This record gives sequence, C-alpha cells and structure tokens, in this order.
Amino acid sequence: MSCEVHNMEHAEIAKVGQEVKNFKMKAYDPTEGGFVDVELEAIKKAGKWTVLVFYPADFTFVCPTELADLADKHAELTKMGCEVLSVSTDTEFAHLAWRTSERLLENVRFKMAADPTGAVSRYFGVYVDDAGVDLRGTFIISPEGKLVGSEINFLNVGRDASELLRKVQANIYLKDHPAEACPAKWTPGQKTLTPSEKIVGKVYESLRE
Repeated sequence: MSCEVHNMEHAEIAKVGQEVKNFKMKAYDPTEGGFVDVELEAIKKAGKWTVLVFYPADFTFVCPTELADLADKHAELTKMGCEVLSVSTDTEFAHLAWRTSERLLENVRFKMAADPTGAVSRYFGVYVDDAGVDLRGTFIISPEGKLVGSEINFLNVGRDASELLRKVQANIYLKDHPAEACPAKWTPGQKTLTPSEKIVGKVYESLRE
C-alpha cells in the first residue's frame, strides 16, 4: 500500500471493505483562501474520516447545487471528525474562479481537490474516458483507511447530502459497535440489529423489542 495512485499506470479500482491506497492532490481551500496539498495519509494520521465527493465539472449546472447542499452539511460532518473533499478533473485554479463567481458556492468551506490527470478518479471508478469528466461518486473512508461507503450516480442526477450525513453517522456508530448492524433509514438513537441465529426470520420482532 505504499504506492501512491498518481504513480500507478494501471491502478486497480478501490473496493468497499478494502484498504484505500494513498492519494495526493492539489486543492483550493476556500477557508484559507489559497492552494494546499491534500493527502489521504495525512488525513488518516489526524484520525479523521475522509469523505470524497466527485462531480463532473466546474461551471456546469447540477454541480453547484450539489456542492451548495454539501456545504449545508459540512459543519456537521466536520464535528463528526470528517475531512470533506470535493473532487473534479478541473484544476485548483478553475476551482478558485468557480467558487468566486458562482453565488451558490458562497458557503462552501470544504477543500476543492483537483484531479486533472484523472488518476484518482480512475482509481475510484468514476472517470469517463471519452469525456474527461467524473461521474457523481461519493466515497466514505474510515480513519484506518478502509473504504466503507461507495455510491456512483450518472451525470444528470444530483445527490442529497442528508443521506450522506446519515451514512457517515451509521459508519461512525458501527466503528464503535462492530457486532451491530444499522437497518434501513437508521439515524442516531434508533434501534440497531445484532445479527444472530435468534433473530433469523424475526427481524420484525427484534426491531420492536
């Protein structure tokens, strides 16, 4: 796992349940107002979760609505120990220009990472070769570097950051309660399941105990 993604000519696709290879990208940081490097190893060393949100391109149409929605949940995700990174194949300079000119992005505070070669995008399976843009991919990586969440949508359907928040909450809970499982629509405080032979065919009853 020592090889970085941008040094790999034929990188395999990241898979849920497996360790994610290190990656490094340039980014525009709206909070600091400058350019920075973002690297998975550094995020892991800080004990944080990594949330990657790939989108097709700057200066497009659905994309600013998604990033604005994500910005509304950014403070909550940060409090939960997440490093949120939006990613596209645009440069960090294009990110700066877009963030400055598009009013929908005025509340964006997360780092906007640049993957102009498409190396990281290919690794996560979202790169569209004949267009040079990314599909709408959302990935959740644990502080240990394991990929625990993966979702990829086509170009024309925007996502809901509320569902991303719920999935992060569930994964954080399960990290501390590995014997349990979260049912559909689970939110913090609701009942979980503890898989065993006792609840086979009795999930209905288990959820109502």
